[in-house]
Amino acid sequence: MTDKKKKAKQQGQSNAIKNLWIIFGSVLLFIILFFICVAVGIFGTMPSFDELENPRTNLATEIISADGKILGTYHVENRSNVRYAELSHYMPEALISIEDERFTEHSGIDERALFRVAFGVLTGRKKGGGSTITQQLAKNLFPRGENLSKPKLVLRKFQEWITATKLEHNYSKEEIIAMYLNTVAFGHNAFGIRAAASTFFDKKPIEMNVQECALMAGVVNAPTRYSPIRNPENSIGRRNLVLQKMAENGFISQAECDSISQIPLDMSHFNIRDHNTGQATYFREFLRGELNDWAKNTTRADGTPYNIYRDGLRIYTTIDSRMQRYAEDAVKEFMGKELQPLFNSHWKGYKNAPFSNLTADEIDHILETAMKRTDRYRSMKNAGVPYDSIKAVFSRPVQMTVFSWNGPIDTVMTPMDSIRYYKGFLQASLVSIESHTGHVKAYVGGLDYRFFKYDHVTQARRQVGSTFKPFLYSYAMGDSEFTPCTKIPNIPYNIELPDGRFWSPSNGGGGGGEITLKSALAQSNNWISAYLMNHYGPEAIITHVRRMGVESPIDPVPSICLGSCDLKLIEMVGAMSTFANQGVYVKPMFITRIEDKNGNVIQRFTPEESEAMNEIAAYKTIELMKGVVQSGTGVRLRSLYGFTNPIAGKTGTTQKNSDGYFMGITPDLTTGVWVGAEDRSVHFRSTRLGQGSHTALPIWAIYMKKVYADQSLNISKGDFPKPYAPGVNLNFNCWQDDSNEGIEFIDEF
Repeated sequence: MTDKKKKAKQQGQSNAIKNLWIIFGSVLLFIILFFICVAVGIFGTMPSFDELENPRTNLATEIISADGKILGTYHVENRSNVRYAELSHYMPEALISIEDERFTEHSGIDERALFRVAFGVLTGRKKGGGSTITQQLAKNLFPRGENLSKPKLVLRKFQEWITATKLEHNYSKEEIIAMYLNTVAFGHNAFGIRAAASTFFDKKPIEMNVQECALMAGVVNAPTRYSPIRNPENSIGRRNLVLQKMAENGFISQAECDSISQIPLDMSHFNIRDHNTGQATYFREFLRGELNDWAKNTTRADGTPYNIYRDGLRIYTTIDSRMQRYAEDAVKEFMGKELQPLFNSHWKGYKNAPFSNLTADEIDHILETAMKRTDRYRSMKNAGVPYDSIKAVFSRPVQMTVFSWNGPIDTVMTPMDSIRYYKGFLQASLVSIESHTGHVKAYVGGLDYRFFKYDHVTQARRQVGSTFKPFLYSYAMGDSEFTPCTKIPNIPYNIELPDGRFWSPSNGGGGGGEITLKSALAQSNNWISAYLMNHYGPEAIITHVRRMGVESPIDPVPSICLGSCDLKLIEMVGAMSTFANQGVYVKPMFITRIEDKNGNVIQRFTPEESEAMNEIAAYKTIELMKGVVQSGTGVRLRSLYGFTNPIAGKTGTTQKNSDGYFMGITPDLTTGVWVGAEDRSVHFRSTRLGQGSHTALPIWAIYMKKVYADQSLNISKGDFPKPYAPGVNLNFNCWQDDSNEGIEFIDEF
């Protein structure tokens, strides 16, 4: 070969190498430019640095009890964030084992997994995916959208790669694991590991054991296919695969894997959380309205209002989950096992039962009015359906689930028959307040929120009967003329009305002689109440109860001394707590603070206090009300339920036994109970059965027995403290007739 040919050959080889480098450089430059274009958003919007720092997800607002339990959530998605430290150590181990074994080694993209996927595609033997946990997090935080074309899907994949590397740059591996577990769906309306732990196991994430963590790590791949509820066989197989992977990765031993794999699924605590179920349902619904109003008037730093369904707020409430459970159990125990069966037996065989002394037309009017209050009626009316057609729909049998004390019943009946069916249930409500702080510790608005939406704590106004009398007596106790031992002639009293007529109430007990105010209140004596009302007048008493937080309308008529006015239970209990708090009224309080999703306090709430009466008058009233339990209408607390500690109380019964009340006060707690039907025409026919000491007092007794039995609550059984009042006699052990001890008086309106 000539030198010329050699030179030409070398030149050709050099040019070929040069061309290869040009091609390689061009491809590399193209790839770099392509990724730069993707990163800066030329091919579509990319998440900004701020969005990576503060990813937008729909976070549930948590309702948290005073003892740290989650009572429920308000949400679009049932999702609440956790930190890595709040996870069981098994959870990251299980997730890494099944989803991304080299998670701790890569920087967001696993090249080995990508080559494996590419080789599988080329050979037709695809096995496993190439997405890392970080890439999946990127997809969860910034969803792809639906119905993407293949080119757009490929482009979106590149965007997720870049987002994954940004996430790796901005967050630690622990933070990425926690973020992933916060964003993933586990099925059954459980978004994020906190909701999943609560829904499937009724636990916090940190409390989950190894088999539960393996189960949840397996579910994330396909929540429906591996659901332990819908597909338990698939689920347990997937769980055991995760356990095997954990063993292969050294997180557990093979012996542990083999042993745990034999454990059956335990779904006994599975419970889908929604606004109809769980603890404190009536309270949570009441709070929803309060928080919506708060959110409208409270803004973030950017000036936009908070959203309780998306912003992941934490609402710290005054409710104690233990006391709430005892209150709900007390209502269920007495109403379901004793009072409702007695009521049904009481009315068995009576025509038009349980409506008392009503004509068929009057009953039809009540049922028709109830029909018009239903959502079904409103929606049909708003749609323009004629009234006759609506009536026809309400008269047509349909499948439905109805309430019973033995559990929901699936049945077929007409909507109108279901309305009639529900009219026969006695309702009950209870609210318990910490006397010195105003903190509401338990709140039961009805029997079951799934079936009875009306809240009898803060929505209902009912006639209060003799429970109003302590307000009248407490006003008198502020007058130096009266003490609990003051004697009044036990005779009828006439009060002149503005129109010249006279009003005089009847009295359930006998008359004659004199009676102390302490005995008069204990026996719920109507004549003495009329005497005091005549002495002071309605306007003075109304002004007095206004200072004690009662806001409902009250007509200035003499009969309010017997409780003719309609008040809310929350008002009554808030006012009663004033007596135990040395005359200082504290407005009932439901929330202590609100935090944002990062734990920053948005607002703290403090008690609203005002002096309603002097402490001596309050103490005198407590002494008066002690007599109700010692020797009066509330004596069965001692004779039947065995309470021996100091208790101040008052029963109440309204006209025709439509409402029964008991207000019970101890040094720490003021608790009120109401019992009655939805319609006032539904009631017991006799006062012996329908009075508050028979219908409401037992619920209070059952509740307080449970409260006292729980020593972790530290509720005092001691006496009420005496005010410091040098030279003032505060000993009021003055019974009209000691033979009254242990006698239960009938409390009549």
